Amino acid sequence: MARDQLFLLKPDFMAGPRGPCYCPACAMLEGVLAFYPQLRKSLDIHYVDFPRPRAAVIAAVGAENQGLPLLVVAPDPLAELALAGLDVREWEGRRFLRGPGDMGRYLARRYGSGEPH
Repeated sequence: MARDQLFLLKPDFMAGPRGPCYCPACAMLEGVLAFYPQLRKSLDIHYVDFPRPRAAVIAAVGAENQGLPLLVVAPDPLAELALAGLDVREWEGRRFLRGPGDMGRYLARRYGSGEPH
């Protein structure tokens, strides 16, 4: 059975002359994963290099959706309920979420972790 895929930027990347850097939204989700380690067992987590093109992300949701973090939702009836009211995007039939708030709400509903306040 397919699993949800979470794409995060690797920390300590160089952004031109700046760096090392980290992505604040990715760091927020890393915090959620630290608070709720059971999520690591439920998700396929991909750590991606900063420079584009990001081949793994392009394969999942297309070149126009390379911004991270990103959560690709696996087709599953339980996922349908967890997506209600969230800003769900779609690319070639694959649904995904952007932004740590919606991702946190989805993870709470789908996997029973805490919900963002």
